[in-house]
Amino acid sequence: MAANSEDQRLHSRTLGEAGPRVVFVHGLFGQGRNWTTIAKGLAGDHRVTLLDLPNHGHSPWTDRVDYLDMTETVAAELGSFGEPVTLVGHSMGGKVAMQVALRHPGLLRALVVVDIAPTEYPVSGSRTDDPDEEAAPFAAFIAAMRGLDLEALTSRDDADAALRSAVPSRMVRSFLLQSLVREEGGGGWRWRLNLELLERDLAALRGFPEPPPGATFDGPVLWIAGADSTYVLPEDRRRMEQLCPATRLVRVKNAGHWVHSEQPRVFSEVLRRFLDHVEG
Repeated sequence: MAANSEDQRLHSRTLGEAGPRVVFVHGLFGQGRNWTTIAKGLAGDHRVTLLDLPNHGHSPWTDRVDYLDMTETVAAELGSFGEPVTLVGHSMGGKVAMQVALRHPGLLRALVVVDIAPTEYPVSGSRTDDPDEEAAPFAAFIAAMRGLDLEALTSRDDADAALRSAVPSRMVRSFLLQSLVREEGGGGWRWRLNLELLERDLAALRGFPEPPPGATFDGPVLWIAGADSTYVLPEDRRRMEQLCPATRLVRVKNAGHWVHSEQPRVFSEVLRRFLDHVEG
């Protein structure tokens, strides 16, 4: 994947006309618009850019899914702004954001990592022995989305009903269905997600590429985790602080993996306080 070629430029949307720039990167199956509510709260005194990662949203599809490719593509976008930014990334996007910080630290004023750690995750998504824990079965999500008969689909409600057994959470189904769109002119339905590729390379997204030897990001880092999520465990803290020494961890009560969707008011308050501190 050629990070700097014009046809690989990521789709982006910017809210706000003045102030420090904050850039948001979504997680797996997401798109920049997932951050719209949070972005609107900042846009009065910030320029807020929402990126679609490759194979998601309106951005180009590629021939593989790879963290280092995504890192270089996002870094190219940040470099085009001509100023350091605060980079916010959730889940897969959080891993991309950490890699950008470690490989291109001069592009960032600060880093915000949302409910992900610099580690490899198990296939199941579960990182505890609790049989009642609700893991995020991403492979099952992909299978369910690919299993939808798009030609027979008559409405988004039908799609929601078809996904219900594989995706019990209404919030998660709504999140996934944001990427199901109708062709212009009332034509058929299609996914904006490159589901075939994401299914093939899903294992690569569980990992975290080893940073360059001795690489650290020494700028301010806010690490936000859902108190009900197991994506950030106590044993992750040592590695995070090795890579990002100035890390502050905040756990948000009554929130799982999709912290910013489950507790948007609290998330916004935590983020705003961090930005006020970073920006002086």
